[in-house]
Amino acid sequence: MSLPFILFFLFALIAVAGAIMLIVAREPIHSALSLVLVMVALAALYLLLGAEFTAAVQIIVYAGAIMVLNAGVEDRTDFSKMAKYAGLPLAIVLLFGLAHWMAHSLIGEQVANGAGAVSQAAVSTRALSTMLFHDYLLPFEATSILILIAMLGALVLAKRSE
Repeated sequence: MSLPFILFFLFALIAVAGAIMLIVAREPIHSALSLVLVMVALAALYLLLGAEFTAAVQIIVYAGAIMVLNAGVEDRTDFSKMAKYAGLPLAIVLLFGLAHWMAHSLIGEQVANGAGAVSQAAVSTRALSTMLFHDYLLPFEATSILILIAMLGALVLAKRSE
């Protein structure tokens, strides 16, 4: 086994453990810190893939936003009935679906055949930005509008609950 292979499973295990802690934590601050742990583990996985820019954005934007959003008043939470009874079966279905997808993907077939690692061309930040703002401008803008609508909906729901 190579070092990147071992590190991948280590960081994946940390991400899954953080996600489980996020779900079972009763205090909101513990949930927020668990989510930060998941985001840092995902950033480490991006680093293993050679996506340094994505890893940096993952930590700066998402981990920072989580901590800013958690700065308000904290209430103790309990499991919802839906999360308690539907969460485990859905997690099992998701796990089997992910395992099936990985086994039938190009990487899974190469690992099964002993073919080695998949070659990936390095992409510079300049090439990524050119592609994002030139070739994929419409999907990028549509996504930003959807995010804006989601934020406005969250604000409206927050104002109603006060």
